[in-house]
Amino acid sequence: MPRLAPVMTCLLGLLLMAATPARAQEMPPWGTGESRGEDLSIYLVTFGPGDDVASWWGHGSLVVEDHRLRQSRLYNYGMFSFDERMLARYAMGRLEFWVDDASASGTFRFYRSQNRDVRLQELALTPAQRVELGRLLAVNVLPENRHYVYHHYNDNCVTRLRDGIDKVLGGQLHHAMNVPGRMTLRDHTRRYTDVGPPMSLLLDFLMNDEIDKPVTRWQEAFLPDELERRVAETQVVGEDGQKRPLVAKTVNLYTAQGRPALPEQPPKYGPVLLVLGLVFGGGAVGLALWGRRSGGRAPRVLLGLQNVLVGLVFGIPGFALFVMWLFTDHTVTYRNENLFLANPLTVLALPLGFQLMFGSERARERLRLLWRVLAGLGVLGLVLKVLPPFDQDNWRLIALILPISLGMAGALTLARGRAPAADRSAEPLAPSLKASGS
Repeated sequence: MPRLAPVMTCLLGLLLMAATPARAQEMPPWGTGESRGEDLSIYLVTFGPGDDVASWWGHGSLVVEDHRLRQSRLYNYGMFSFDERMLARYAMGRLEFWVDDASASGTFRFYRSQNRDVRLQELALTPAQRVELGRLLAVNVLPENRHYVYHHYNDNCVTRLRDGIDKVLGGQLHHAMNVPGRMTLRDHTRRYTDVGPPMSLLLDFLMNDEIDKPVTRWQEAFLPDELERRVAETQVVGEDGQKRPLVAKTVNLYTAQGRPALPEQPPKYGPVLLVLGLVFGGGAVGLALWGRRSGGRAPRVLLGLQNVLVGLVFGIPGFALFVMWLFTDHTVTYRNENLFLANPLTVLALPLGFQLMFGSERARERLRLLWRVLAGLGVLGLVLKVLPPFDQDNWRLIALILPISLGMAGALTLARGRAPAADRSAEPLAPSLKASGS
């Protein structure tokens, strides 16, 4: 899924450490051929989730250690430059990452200071495989090889580790993991973002059906925890032709204190969103009925405020989603069915809502037309779900947004009705009094 922010595994994961490019270091002994395979150990390192959005997904690295020469380095594919061009590249889906090497002990201290898990798995590779993987990492970190265009699901700081291990194993890891995965990429994304429901809902809104297709365990290993789990389960054929576990030893260096456990399944908040949608949409109808009965200013102001909120909360993301489809490389946003629910038209509720608050009848008429169109689009998107191409898993968004659109359309239709009865009964009094006075 090309370069979705919004999104993920190690996107911005080492923000503090990667603010500026690191200086190139000299070639390590496993890159020059000095290291012997029997003296090398290679560890897959898994770092747990952190507090900010960028670190919710965790992180991963590889460590190469030469016991004889007493040298070790940690290879991190999550480096990027946090400069003035970064946000523009990120917005366009063209964010460039690179691999760098660093002190393993210093990196471990950093993650421990962030109260994040640090776990190591020593890979049971043959001496020749250790030499090959060490050389591959040392060559990758060279300036001419180090850069790549980040892709959250297909090419990130964890998939690069997965691919390197698989390469020295001759494809055995891919073969072992080429079986149906536990869940879709959307489900994985939703369970990792369960700690922040608003962000989780936004990411759910932005992504199309590319992440709703069945995936393999190999594809699920874009996540550090999933790669760690699959590597622990994998057996490979050794030099003697016998199968052996890929992990020789597991070391738990640090366990985060007080962090909630990562849910094994995505949250089931669809019913909650449906209730919210019904309450908000029904509330709009209630305000319109209140305004018809009382003729007061408060219902109109509150209804206008509701339009402002909808324009902000759904209109701006809908506009952004439309722009991302047309002008960026975020293909995961293309042809998104959520555009039936919220799109650039929804933004119009923001200024028109303000005008309605100040009593504009023209704004009321325009909002009536706007919400009829938006409600019609929402219903159309729901009806089209019966067709195979419209298979996006967006039922949660339908449950939330469609009742709001229908409620707003109904409210604005009611709000343009005739004047309250009390006012109408007073209208004929003026001519009657005038006639009696003459």
